[in-house]
This record gives sequence, structure tokens and C-alpha cells, in this order.
Amino acid sequence: MTDHSQFNIDRTYPGLWTVTFSNPPINIFVPETIVELGALMIDLEADSSVKVVVFQSANPDFFVAHLDVAKAAERPEALGLWREFVLRLSSTPVVSIAKIRGRTRGIGNEFVLACDMRFASRQTALFGQPEVGVGLVPGGGAMEWLPRLVGRSRALEIVLSADDFDAEIAERYGWVNRTVDDGALDSFVDALVRRLASFDRETLATAKAQINRFGTPTAAELQSSNDMIFPMLTLPDAQARRPKLRGIGYGTPGDFELNFGRYLPSFGRADVDHTDTQSGSEHKR
Repeated sequence: MTDHSQFNIDRTYPGLWTVTFSNPPINIFVPETIVELGALMIDLEADSSVKVVVFQSANPDFFVAHLDVAKAAERPEALGLWREFVLRLSSTPVVSIAKIRGRTRGIGNEFVLACDMRFASRQTALFGQPEVGVGLVPGGGAMEWLPRLVGRSRALEIVLSADDFDAEIAERYGWVNRTVDDGALDSFVDALVRRLASFDRETLATAKAQINRFGTPTAAELQSSNDMIFPMLTLPDAQARRPKLRGIGYGTPGDFELNFGRYLPSFGRADVDHTDTQSGSEHKR
């Protein structure tokens, strides 16, 4: 079994792995997270006894905050590894379940979308794709998964608004399977996964493969969104907005990361020339 630094794995219960993200302070995905997830898939596929894998977070405020885009840009091959991981997770015979508390935005949301099922804390779960608000587009699968799950119009609302959505709306939209009161979430998921683990692995895998014929994106579709990310970092809007992120608490515990969606409109319009008048002359900000 591979050693991991981004998450812990509990294999105590027969047929079940529980993977707990633990990358303080706010569970940001970095390239190493993606590499370790790829190694996790190798281990999962090699263990013919595992039937179900549950993903959760050690941080009650953040399931996964988002991707560290700057670090990912230093290792552009990471998005290719991410695409491979998503495809393998959705097609593996193992049933994957996300148990969500706290914020899950950007690649975190794209991660749970790739899981077979999603169950969220009614009180604490929050979802979002903030990329458009920082001059980018989602590149890790949101634009492929969301239309299949919630429909075209709601997918447009989620992606174009770049806002945060609470668990109640996520459930209503079909973004998650269901929400559960926070105090009952663990027992609900435990009962479900133990039920699944009592069934035959081959039967579970066959049923999953048949259902996958309807509603999973292709490698080419995921690739098309992957290919957009790093070129968009060079566009003027992204160049203007990203420094504002760094100056407002990006990647650190605090009000900005807790309320990412609320802050994005304050970055200003992208279709105007931002100038200041100082001593009778204009200068670029």
C-alpha cells in the first residue's frame, strides 16, 4: 500500500475503505494530492476485496477548498493525471461515496461530482464553482458532470454565477443524492455502505457499469475543458483578478475562504478600463 500525506485511509471494515482528506489548513488540492489520488486508484484496483470507498474530510469547515492554481500551473501535467483519476474513479468496480461537510468548491466539487453518490450535511455543506469570478472556467469536469446531473440551465447558473450554493439547493437541483442532518450523516452513510458491502462485488460492479452507459463524460469531453485552464491564466481578466485573490486571503483560513462566492462581485467589472484619476492624470491600477 502506498503512503499518503494528503489523506488517511481506514481499511478496518471488510470491503470498505474510508479516505479522509487532511491537508491543513483548508484542504486545498495541490499537484501532490492528484498524484496521491492516482496512487490510491492503483491500490483500490489491486484489492479485489474492496467494494465501497467513502471520501470525507477531517476539517468540518472544508471538504475540499479548491485547487491551488499557481502550484498546478508549475506542474501542468497534473490536469492530465486528474482527468485519468476521474475516469478511473467513475469506471472502477468499487462504489465511491462522498460524505460532505463544509465547503467544496472548484476541483473539490468536481471531485464529488465524479463520485458515484454524494450525501451532504444539511447544516454545513456548501458547493460552488468560483472559476468564472476569477477569469477562468472550470477545467476539472464540472462542465461535463453538472449538465448531466442538474440540467443545462441550472449548470449555467452554477458555473456562470460563480456563487456558493447551500445544501438545500444542491439537493433540490439533484447536485447531491440527498442532504441529512449533520448529527445523523455518519450513521446514515455507515448504514448504506455496510449494506452495499454485504452484496456481491461482481454484481455491484456490473450494475454500476450498466448505469454508467447513461451520464458519464468521455475522456475527450474532459480533455476539452482541461485544455482551457492554463491558456486562460494569460488572459487580461484573469491577470487582473488573480492578484486581488492573493491580497484578500486566498488559501488561508478566514472569512474570504469561508465565503468565497460572496466576495467575487467585489473584484469589479471585467469589461471596463479600471483607471484612477490622480493629480489630474489617469494611470492604470
